Amino acid sequence: MGAEDIGGESSPDMHYRRVKSDLLGGRFPPGTVLLETALGKIYGVSRTPMREALARLAQDRLIERSARGFVVRKRSPEEILAIYEARIPLETTAAALAAERRGSVDLERLEHLLEARRAAQDPATHSALNEQFHRALRAAARSEVIASTLDRLDDLLTVYRPNRSSTAMVDRTVEEHEAVLDAVRAGNSQLATAAMSAHLTRMRDLRVASLVRRFG
Repeated sequence: MGAEDIGGESSPDMHYRRVKSDLLGGRFPPGTVLLETALGKIYGVSRTPMREALARLAQDRLIERSARGFVVRKRSPEEILAIYEARIPLETTAAALAAERRGSVDLERLEHLLEARRAAQDPATHSALNEQFHRALRAAARSEVIASTLDRLDDLLTVYRPNRSSTAMVDRTVEEHEAVLDAVRAGNSQLATAAMSAHLTRMRDLRVASLVRRFG
């Protein structure tokens, strides 16, 4: 069954989400050339839905036009810094709002995710658990505008995750998330802001260093 037959009808949104998911998952690394015909063969669809998907991914700033078609963006250290200039104020605001607005269910969810992250032995699961923690914190902030904007910034950063394989880095991330949660649990918005700012500043520096090592 081809992708166009799933659910009995063609869905441009579905094709866009499939390509985007694979791109963010690392199937198409930065610098990869994406052609309508080649993608059509990969996903078993015609060129038209792939053309629409590529156009939307370009609007998302995940890919850009090149002489050969579209190419997965290679971001510079300066671009990463610019993204964090937007992310840090928004995410710290979300942490402060979460401290003020969180309910018991929010705290239980955050505690569960932190414990799962602490217990996770497979480094391959760490990024997903970290993202779930941040998304749960944003949900506790009760601000759809902040959450949706941060989701888009997350997409721009996803393909440039730093190497978190070292035990020291893993422990540091858990400790920083725990500091944020402690502040949110205590209802201390100022402390939540400071803890989140310190965490994201470190992650920004790791991403920039990783990008420099990767692309020079």
